[in-house]
Amino acid sequence: MHRPPAAEAEIAAELAVVRPALLPRYTAELPGARAAVLTRLWRALAHEPLPWITGRVRGAAGLALRLADGRTLYGPHADPYATSAYVTGVRLGRDRHVDPAGLMTALAVPHGEAFAAELAESTASLALSRADADHPKEWGRDWEWEQRVTDGHPYHPNCRSRPGFSVAEQLAYGPEHRPVVGLGTVPVPAADCLVTGDWPTELRDGERLLIPVHPWQAAHVLKRAYDPWRPAHPLLSLRTLALPGGGPHVKTALSARLTSSVRDISAYSIRSAGPLNDLAEQLVARGEGLLHITRTLGAVTADSPDLAALLRESPEVYATPGERVLPVAALPLTGLPDSPGWLAAFTRLALTVGLRLLDLGVALEAHGQNLLVILAADGTPRRLVYRDLADIRVSPARLTRHGLTPPPLTGRLVTDDETALRRKLFGSLVAGALAATAGSSAPLGAALASALPHLPATPDLPFLREAPVPAKALTLMRLSPRTPGDQWTSLPNPLVLEPGASAP
Repeated sequence: MHRPPAAEAEIAAELAVVRPALLPRYTAELPGARAAVLTRLWRALAHEPLPWITGRVRGAAGLALRLADGRTLYGPHADPYATSAYVTGVRLGRDRHVDPAGLMTALAVPHGEAFAAELAESTASLALSRADADHPKEWGRDWEWEQRVTDGHPYHPNCRSRPGFSVAEQLAYGPEHRPVVGLGTVPVPAADCLVTGDWPTELRDGERLLIPVHPWQAAHVLKRAYDPWRPAHPLLSLRTLALPGGGPHVKTALSARLTSSVRDISAYSIRSAGPLNDLAEQLVARGEGLLHITRTLGAVTADSPDLAALLRESPEVYATPGERVLPVAALPLTGLPDSPGWLAAFTRLALTVGLRLLDLGVALEAHGQNLLVILAADGTPRRLVYRDLADIRVSPARLTRHGLTPPPLTGRLVTDDETALRRKLFGSLVAGALAATAGSSAPLGAALASALPHLPATPDLPFLREAPVPAKALTLMRLSPRTPGDQWTSLPNPLVLEPGASAP
């Protein structure tokens, strides 16, 4: 019998106070949320190099995982690219588990208890997001499409984990709840700030700079008052908000753990903004009109990652009359990817841009949040918009080889390592944005096969055609808190993977 985790009951109790009318829908959404998170967890168990899984055996009825302690975990065949919640239960020995947090607790692996708590929070928050969902049929603005995405990361079990947020705060700040957030400002002496770009007059007060702050950050991290500034619409990333009237997007410091990482804005990111703008201009000039990159208009930090902000162009500035722009994460909501021809055309566009930039020397973090598509009035994919250069990888050697000027940067953004560059692009674009748009292995493989003959013949193309697909080992990373940086796994190439097959 399923026993609801504490997180589900806690959210229900809070919801009964702050939004009681939503409680019946929340309760109804819980089974689907458990299946959605369990599906993401099962993908990780089937495909990530977890040290306590010693063998994986495919059979006619499904997949069996041999554990180091002698037990066996049974479940369905694991499609590494599926986004539907097809795992409604797995069996550990004789016990059937329908709840991901309960399964993780029963596995009793190192660091599993903390991860189980995160899974419980993710499940409960996902049910809350779905309960308050609203999917109008009209197209709307770009930020409206971002707010229609309820499920968060398509493959991370912590897709909706928001520790530190009460129910009232989730409703007030989560984009899927469609709030208007009142941003504030904190004054800081200009002499104490690091500034890149043009900081607007509106955010200056004599010898002080006014730094935009998120209300959650002010209450929980800065623990100080702020002056009211502007209303804004939260976007997919939660901490980035769109100012009304087509104004810029404001990326705020919001030091909360979302999915895997604590998000802040480092001084390194502020210093990098200017050189990356310059690099973007070079890349767009070589992009044959298929790519736009949003510019950082201004960036500032008060010598603290907890008090910093960036102002960035809205992607809508690159859409002409009659065109629409929306994040790739929202594409499944449009129904467009259901057409094989449309999916093939979009896959061709995305890979053409990604491969060309990789060959030039820049690997994009092209997941469904950073990558946006401009659609013609009939839905045809025309061009791409990329935003947030904070986690790309730049190869000085490749840039120089193509006559481009490497940016004056050092640190984590810079590498000539071929594996690191390919992982960055293919892991985010193929195993992320394209896979989630396709929804499963079969349509993804078909779209890739259709696009391949038309892709630029760069030195990286054979790795897309023949090699396993790299993907971040998201669960391994959460279960390895003492191991810094990204960890990776290899997924079966969808061009050769049989539908429903799991990794050997």
